[in-house]
Amino acid sequence: MTGLVALTGATGFIGRHAARELVGRGWQVRALLRRDDPELATLGVEAVPGDLGDADAIGRLVDGADWVVHGAGAVSAPSDADFMRVNMMGTRTVAEAAASLPRPPRFLLLSSLAARHPSLSPYARSKRRAELEVEGRADALRPLVVRPPAVYGPGDRGTLPIMAQLARGLLVAPRGQTHRFSLIYGPDLAVLLATLVESTPERAAAIEPDDAAPEGYGWAQLAALASARLDRPVRLVGLPRGALAAPAMLLEAFGRWTGKPPMLSRGKLAELYHESWLVDRATTQGLDWRPAIGFSEGLAQTLAWYKEAGWL
Repeated sequence: MTGLVALTGATGFIGRHAARELVGRGWQVRALLRRDDPELATLGVEAVPGDLGDADAIGRLVDGADWVVHGAGAVSAPSDADFMRVNMMGTRTVAEAAASLPRPPRFLLLSSLAARHPSLSPYARSKRRAELEVEGRADALRPLVVRPPAVYGPGDRGTLPIMAQLARGLLVAPRGQTHRFSLIYGPDLAVLLATLVESTPERAAAIEPDDAAPEGYGWAQLAALASARLDRPVRLVGLPRGALAAPAMLLEAFGRWTGKPPMLSRGKLAELYHESWLVDRATTQGLDWRPAIGFSEGLAQTLAWYKEAGWL
């Protein structure tokens, strides 16, 4: 089955991979764009000018769609209110527009594993509130919610600082042996999103995908895998949380003053030092999808892309 997918966040890291995957499978993709994008135009993606604050544009985006894939969102913001405006209110606008149609489309929300712990940070809280906006319209939208863990891969600026450290042979990370986290390679996540659209499953619980590493990862393991892949030592430097508390507060205050997202905030610090970001792999059972790339291979492909793009 193919049809029309209305896509938000198409110019972002995950959204761009998703657009390519959907078009490659024969889906017509219509994307909400703040500005022209030559790469998406080359793919044949139909552009709807506008943003999440433009209700008329959202209406044009979802009209006649078989699926809405809502991937737009803020991962950093200068204030709690900005997180809510983009992640919660933006989702409400898209979900309301879709649910009001005579034939509402299915709705896929790209959330975050952080939504499991809404009290942890403003970002986590805003993502959970976004989920509630969609869940409140479940009768009309029959939604799917995908909560990926940390996502990396070609085109991602969010994990670029970590990848750059690994390439230089140094990784500065939270101190402690108990921190465990899941990872997923961006193109693998895009395949999952397209597979869900194609297979139209009915799911009540949020789907938490990862790269199937048996026990996830720890920072020391990440450094060891990078060392083996790059064939040179990668030194791990562990920082206690207290060493970053004051800088996080100062950067957060500076961000509010300038109106720009801070490099580090108290919320991001809480997320970074949270002991477990492991997915519940049971949520992907029964899906016709398996991740293809683990961290070692994903690191090599990502670094190669960064170097070719001039990012490293």
